[in-house]
Amino acid sequence: MADWKDFANIWKTVGEVDLRPIREDALRELRIAMVGEEGSGRHALAEQMRRDPSRPNVRTHTPVNILGLDGKEGLKEAELILILVGVTRSDFTRHQALARQLTNAGKKVLVFYNHDASETAPPPSDLELAWEAASKVVGPVDNPRFLLKEFVPAVLELLPGHHLPLARLFPLFRTAVAHRLINDTCFSNAAYALSTSLAELVPVLNIPFNIADMVVLTKAQAFLMYKLGLALGYSTRWQDYVKEFGGVIGSGFVWRQVARYLVGLIPVVGIIPKVGVAYSGTFVVGQAVLGWYLTGRHISPRRIRELTRQAYRQGRAFALERLAKAPRLRLPRRKRAELPAQLSTQTCPNCARNNAADALFCQYCGQALLQSSEEAL
Repeated sequence: MADWKDFANIWKTVGEVDLRPIREDALRELRIAMVGEEGSGRHALAEQMRRDPSRPNVRTHTPVNILGLDGKEGLKEAELILILVGVTRSDFTRHQALARQLTNAGKKVLVFYNHDASETAPPPSDLELAWEAASKVVGPVDNPRFLLKEFVPAVLELLPGHHLPLARLFPLFRTAVAHRLINDTCFSNAAYALSTSLAELVPVLNIPFNIADMVVLTKAQAFLMYKLGLALGYSTRWQDYVKEFGGVIGSGFVWRQVARYLVGLIPVVGIIPKVGVAYSGTFVVGQAVLGWYLTGRHISPRRIRELTRQAYRQGRAFALERLAKAPRLRLPRRKRAELPAQLSTQTCPNCARNNAADALFCQYCGQALLQSSEEAL
């Protein structure tokens, strides 16, 4: 989880006004090359990447450049190079030399040792030898469960700025990318809610954050919905999403209203509930949209309640952890008004009432005061 200093990143969400950069990013061409010998599993892995285990009937025809160990054409333009090592291979000299050469050239390289655990022969001991900076996974290319658990995270780690086009072109990565998009937006919205709540405690700022919160959180949820659609291969026209998911965004609006009233009624104590609501509302919106994308059905009200309770606890935990690391607010202290120094008095010898120390005559009876009379003598 990101640290307190990363809160500056939440304003990136606020600055996303135009949907065109998101669409252009999702439609960007992503070149992937697979290098290996015959029988290494190159074609099988490419076919697995074109299918979504959550929806087996979904398949793309995204081209992948499949090369031999001596093939150089296509490697220069490739943004990710997968080096496949066959199950019966025992000599990795050429593979290691290629991985070293590509890594030194600044390429993203992932070594995939195609080995099934059911094989009688274990992976060679020199599998752990120097592959330079190349990442490595060991497992069967034809096992979707292994690919989702080990291979997909490794590729996402190597291509942090290419998740949208990667998921759109290769369905194997779609569910993982969707969950990351949801989690990132939940964090962003929760962080924004927390930062504005803290800002409301500083009287000098005097900014109407409640109204701004609704605008920012609504926009972030709408963008999340659009990004999920792009990642999962749906329409690039944002207008196609408005009608179908208007109810989903509407439910998120209700949650933001609850958060607004919480922080308005109890400004300090309401920080934790506000963050919890911002996090859970965004999470439920994301899961509802993802569920519709994957199954074509809306999630049930009971499931929404379950997801809300679960996400609300996560949002509260996030807020408590962030507040524990937050720098203490030092609010300006108002100086107390100083009372004028108490002047000494003198007593009138006639009426015995107190008068100012510098008075010549009693303000009550008009008799000359003794102290002033003595000073006059």
